[in-house]
Parts: sequence; C-alpha cells; structure tokens
Amino acid sequence: MIMKNIKESVKRYLERHGYGSMQCRAALIDMDGVLYDSMPNHAEAWYRTIAPLGISCTREDFFLLEGSTRTRTINMFYNRAYGYDAPEEVSLALYDEKVRQFRALGEASRMPDADKMIAALLARDVRTVLVTGSSQGTLLELLDVDYPRAFNMPYRITGEDVKHGKPSPEPYLMGLQRAAVEPHEAIVIENAPLGVESGVAAGVFTVAVNTGPISAKALYDAGADIVFDSMPHFAAHVAELIEIVNTTKL
Repeated sequence: MIMKNIKESVKRYLERHGYGSMQCRAALIDMDGVLYDSMPNHAEAWYRTIAPLGISCTREDFFLLEGSTRTRTINMFYNRAYGYDAPEEVSLALYDEKVRQFRALGEASRMPDADKMIAALLARDVRTVLVTGSSQGTLLELLDVDYPRAFNMPYRITGEDVKHGKPSPEPYLMGLQRAAVEPHEAIVIENAPLGVESGVAAGVFTVAVNTGPISAKALYDAGADIVFDSMPHFAAHVAELIEIVNTTKL
C-alpha cells in the first residue's frame, strides 16, 4: 500500500508541474522535529519567554510556528499584543532568553531512526542540505557529531541566512541553489505546516513526517505531497521513495 501511495503522490506532483519525470539528486531537510526531537523543548522555551510579558500564547502556538525565524516569531506575538514589531534590540534580548530557557530544559535527543534516513539518502548519492528556520547553536553544533559528513558547509541554511523565513519559499530556493539542482531534482523533508508550505512554494516534492502533535490532515492541507506517520516509518521506506521518484514517468 505504501509504495502505491508514494507512486500516486509522485504522479500527482509531475502532473501538477508539467514534468515528464523527476530525479532525486538532493534532499532538503528541516532540523527541529526531523533530525532532533526538539520541538517540545522549543515550544516550552518560547512559552516561558513570551508568556511572562503578558502576551497571550499557548505552547501549541509555537508548534504551529515551527520553522519561523526569530524575527517572525517574536514579531507575530508583539503585533498580537501591541500592534507593532519588536525593536531589534528587544528581539535579540528575547531570543537570548529563549535560548537560555531551551538549554535549561536539557539536551534534545536525536529523532529516532533519523540517522537511518540520512544513511539511506547518502548511500544513494543524494546530497543532503540542512534548511532550518533556527539559528540556535545548541543543536547546530551537534550536527557533525550526530550526522557526520551529512551537512558540511556550505550545505547548511539557517534562519540567519534568509530575509524571509518559512513559509516563504526563500529557504528552500536557497537550498536548491546550494545543491545546484532544479526543483524536480530534489525532495523536501519536513514535519510542520509552515515548512511544508515553504517547500511546496519552492516547487519541490515535499515529504511530511509527522513527528509531533500536528495532524496528518494539517500537513496535507499545507500542501504535503505525502505524509509518513513517524520517522521510523519514513526511514524504513526511504529506499522505495527514492526508487519510485527516479523511475516514475508520465
């Protein structure tokens, strides 16, 4: 059944974009919620930073904003409360506090079987590119340890590299440029609606891996071409996905 679902999703992508075929030469991969099981700590850290300001927010708000840059996240809540963007010095101070809170919650673990996903991609000569809205060094520093040789520079795009973060297509368009591939020569691997919207807007076949509290429907509504219900589920089918992507023709 899963292979049938993959093939149908690839055909729909090809039909939608008018391609006769596609080839997976690169995988553009989000970090939080994909490589690391870090979103619960991120959501909690953001909540502990923003709620004491007297600004109405919930932890679920921050799950839905996953993939946003520092500036976009803080400005969304500042505008909600005050009707204007946070001054840059305030934004930087709030982010420092968020980072402090995140570190206080302890180290986030690697997402189960994400290493198997990366190994399967590399074994098939797929270039892996990090595309994250985060600029937090806590996790970025762990990449070389947990995923050696997978995300060497310049194949890392963070929230500080782009002017417009997710859901803008800019992060994934930059990822395509770094990998030197066209949209039909890559896949996006995401776990959050804003990230899915970004990948889809960039014209890339977008895989959503449901690793958090967001429903599969929300990921499909955001435009995901296919949704896997966990990282172990996706990791077990990466080989089939790449084969189908590379061999399906209209």
